[in-house]
Amino acid sequence: MKYTSLSFTKSASLLILTTAFSSGVSAVTITPMQGQTPDQIQRDQADCTSIAQQSAGSQASSATPPAGGRARGAAAGAMAGAAKAEVKGQQHGAYDNVNEDVKQQYRQNEAKSVAAAGTVVGGAKQRQQRREASQQSSSSSQAFDQAYSSCLMGRGYSVQ
Repeated sequence: MKYTSLSFTKSASLLILTTAFSSGVSAVTITPMQGQTPDQIQRDQADCTSIAQQSAGSQASSATPPAGGRARGAAAGAMAGAAKAEVKGQQHGAYDNVNEDVKQQYRQNEAKSVAAAGTVVGGAKQRQQRREASQQSSSSSQAFDQAYSSCLMGRGYSVQ
C-alpha cells in the first residue's frame, strides 16, 4: 500500500503515514487544501477513521473464516448413514436373526460411505461461506473507503 501526504514537516508526514497504515485505510493521497496544521491533520484523520468505521458498521471488522465444514458434514453423514442402515435392515425379516457383530459392521460401513459424501458436501458449503465472507469484506472495505474519503473532503482535504 502506498500512502502519501503533503504536510509541513517530515515528522508530521511520518505521523500521517503511520496513522494511515494503522487505520487500515486503502491507498489514498491526502492533501490539506486549507492550510491545516500537522496536529489538525492527525485529528481529522483519526476522527474520519472513527466515523468511517461506524458508517461501515460491523462489516468492517474482520470475521474469522468459516472452519470445520468437512468435519460437520462427515458427522452428519455418519449419523444419517447409521440411521439409514438400521431402517434398511429393519425392512428385512431376516435382519433380526443376524449376528449383532454383522449388524454393527453393516451400520459402520453405511456410516462411512455416507460420511464421505457428507465431507464433500460440508467442504462445498464451507467454500461457499468463505466466498460470501470475502465478498462482504470487500464491500465493507469499499464502504469504509467511501466514508473516510467523504469525511476528509468535507474537512477541506483533497483525497485521491
